[in-house]
Amino acid sequence: MSTRPMLTRVPSDSPWTISNQHRFSQRRWRPLLILTLLACSTVTVFKTGMPVGIPISSFTSSSPVTSGHPSALSYSTHPITRKMKEAEERFQAKIDKQSKTLSEAIEEYKHRFGMPPPKGFDKWWEFAMKNNVVLVDEYDTLMHDLAPFYALRGQKELGDFTDGDEDPSRPGSGLDRQGWALGGGHEMRRRIAEVASVASIDIVQIRNGNLSTISISKDGFIDDEVSARAQGLKAMLGSSVANLPDMDFPVNAKAEGRVIIPWDRWAVAGQGGTTGEKIGLGMGNRSYIEDTAPHDTKDTLHPLSNFHPDWRGAGNVWDKWRRTCPPTSPARKSYASIRSALVEGASPSHHHLVTGSTDDATVPNHFAFTSSTSFDTVSFCEQPHLHYTQGHFFSDWRTLDDLYPVLSPARAKGFGDIKIPSHYYYGSTKAYTYGWDKANQKVHSVDLGEVAWGDLTDAGPDGQGGVDDRDLIIDPDFDGHNNTSNPPRNSKTGKESKRNKIFWRGATTGGGNSPAGFAALYQRHRAVRMADWDAEGDVEIWVPNTNPIANISSTSISSSGTPRSPTNVDAPLRAHKIPIAALNKALMDVAFVKASNANQYPGGLKKLKEEHRFADGVSLGNHWQYKYLLDLDGMSYSGRFMSFLASDSVPVKSTVYEEFFSDWIEPWLHYIPLSSSYEEIYNIFGYFSGIPAEVVEEVYGDAVDPETGAPLFPPGTKIPAIPGAPDGDARLQHIAQAGKKWKNTIARKVDMEAYVYRLALEWARLNSVDRQGMTMKV
Repeated sequence: MSTRPMLTRVPSDSPWTISNQHRFSQRRWRPLLILTLLACSTVTVFKTGMPVGIPISSFTSSSPVTSGHPSALSYSTHPITRKMKEAEERFQAKIDKQSKTLSEAIEEYKHRFGMPPPKGFDKWWEFAMKNNVVLVDEYDTLMHDLAPFYALRGQKELGDFTDGDEDPSRPGSGLDRQGWALGGGHEMRRRIAEVASVASIDIVQIRNGNLSTISISKDGFIDDEVSARAQGLKAMLGSSVANLPDMDFPVNAKAEGRVIIPWDRWAVAGQGGTTGEKIGLGMGNRSYIEDTAPHDTKDTLHPLSNFHPDWRGAGNVWDKWRRTCPPTSPARKSYASIRSALVEGASPSHHHLVTGSTDDATVPNHFAFTSSTSFDTVSFCEQPHLHYTQGHFFSDWRTLDDLYPVLSPARAKGFGDIKIPSHYYYGSTKAYTYGWDKANQKVHSVDLGEVAWGDLTDAGPDGQGGVDDRDLIIDPDFDGHNNTSNPPRNSKTGKESKRNKIFWRGATTGGGNSPAGFAALYQRHRAVRMADWDAEGDVEIWVPNTNPIANISSTSISSSGTPRSPTNVDAPLRAHKIPIAALNKALMDVAFVKASNANQYPGGLKKLKEEHRFADGVSLGNHWQYKYLLDLDGMSYSGRFMSFLASDSVPVKSTVYEEFFSDWIEPWLHYIPLSSSYEEIYNIFGYFSGIPAEVVEEVYGDAVDPETGAPLFPPGTKIPAIPGAPDGDARLQHIAQAGKKWKNTIARKVDMEAYVYRLALEWARLNSVDRQGMTMKV
């Protein structure tokens, strides 16, 4: 039998760090930081100086780069220029290599996963071809989720298998003659039945080609989310259920992950090994029958029979999660504080996190651009203090610490949930669906609130260009939903034009309260404070020196007070030190709209509102008037991401989660990835949009010629913006268009149906007592 799929642990070699380049209100924040870090470092000293993502200097380029420092770079060697080029090439190569025939798809499956496809794969292929599914081979993350369940071995004492069922040529392997784990199907079914007894786990059931959802009442526990995600999965399976056998799918009713398996459980299972001989070892060896139970109840009790849905003060997610790390990792060697320094009443002010330095001293952290999401680039095992900055480690929902099959919409690193498409993505609602017309119950290809991009703001032959929203006419009553008649327009041309701002609205969700006192450090709170219009400190924006204002010299300005034409399109990068408050006022529109569980914030609602900007709620359609749409994690993944992609705006996404489409989408082609520190966002804006005119006016409006003392901008001069990359706005629009095309061709509803159809075929094999019989004959 071929080698079965293996689950391999790959620790992050590029954990995230936080910059010491610009610091906001550090005098008040630093004592909190010291107290928090001291609480974390009883046993080990944490490393705070690892690089963000992949070091810039590690990327290849057609032009050699001798230093990662931005002063040694130009437009053509700018990290974003190269990342965009490489992303497009990777994605096109992925498209080109997809299987064209069923036989090719079977061979590719065997090559990737070491076994033949499941029974019914040919019907799935027909479905995929009929519906123009593009990425027919890209299901690696799905198989990674399912791999440990192929290692499940049954219970000999319960009659799942006998000694004679084991392959005689491999004694002690736990494998049958075809290479499958002994009694694995029995154990899979047993664990599905067990986990169905847990609060907020619903069942999608197939019986005789019919679908239904079942929500079991658990000890009087009331859950207002019952069946929302289960109903979504049921709807997605509707197109394939006629080709599927009877089986049950346990679905997580919560957004947060539910399954955390300790490192030693993976090790016993042989995960991370390289040969199929290890795959069946150990995963079924648990104490299924409690030794202390009365004799007449031994067949009914199981490990979850007394499971409580919340922590009730007895444990927390982080304490469970850190046990997924290798025994030698800092997370396993350290103690973590269960009391935040913030509960003493101190204020986090406007600083957004801890500070540190990169390993490469030549690369400022604010100029280090991540290549992917933080799911791939953050290592909480190696930098355990960073867990304080992510709310999912403080969830109030108790996790399962054994291998149980639970389907969830997203998975953070270290969790064992199996990913399925979110019901927010598949369904149609006014809060999550681009183009949704509730009155007519249909989805339009263009949302009623959509706003045209407008003229490109890139520099022209006269050196002019860059963002100048002073030319926009803004109707405050435009809301993208009820009032769409007067979108933003350019006063000079009369054309519709998106606003050059980074926009976000959301609630204060993002974590639980177990233990209490850490809400100020969660991902959404940090972002809102960083974008505050009164934030203190400066930040360096590096833009190509195509605009002579960068030199601030009389020889750079014409007699009329306007910049002279650039002479070098591929000019070197030059820094502009800008007050963070000036930047935030010009390009950031980030605010909370709702205070959820305000009592969990240190100091309560009063302190929460003092330290964060709050604004009125907006419709989904209101977002489309902005070019940049910030996308942040909440209690789990962001349910608005697909709607952002479907729009003509650009998602700027920061997440620690992996979703079902993670193999399918390409950062820097379909969206802009943002690190969990958010620090590089100013230089992302600088690359695509330059430095806005209103910022230039505030910073350089009173500049004088150092030789003559004469003002560079005489009274009455309209001070122009400083452009970013020569084609920065065109590049930004290209990402918006590519993301929209991706959503409309690769992340359609039918693509989600193809995904769960493929999952269901694998699920049927995993649930079968005859796995060989549920394998395609090839």
